[in-house]
Amino acid sequence: MSKTKKIEALSREVSLYQHREEDFISLTDIARYRDAERGDYIIQNWMRNRNTIEFLGIWEQLNNPGFNSIEFDGIKKQAGLNSFSLDHGINNLEGGE
Repeated sequence: MSKTKKIEALSREVSLYQHREEDFISLTDIARYRDAERGDYIIQNWMRNRNTIEFLGIWEQLNNPGFNSIEFDGIKKQAGLNSFSLDHGINNLEGGE
């Protein structure tokens, strides 16, 4: 069962979720600080950033035993290009839980 609580950061409410004793913070709430109506664009652009993609790859290697690192290398090479969208290769990376 997931639990939700709120914290205040920079005068904004941010949701925290707890699931299986792991804590998660709402990126949507954080993005809404930058653009209250289109936080989805903030997240979309962040997910195209090369540094973000590299961070996610490292996190997956550490936490996902079924992570397809060979397929990820192709995605990482495209990260940051104007034509790049993370959903192009995401289905081939699935593994683990």
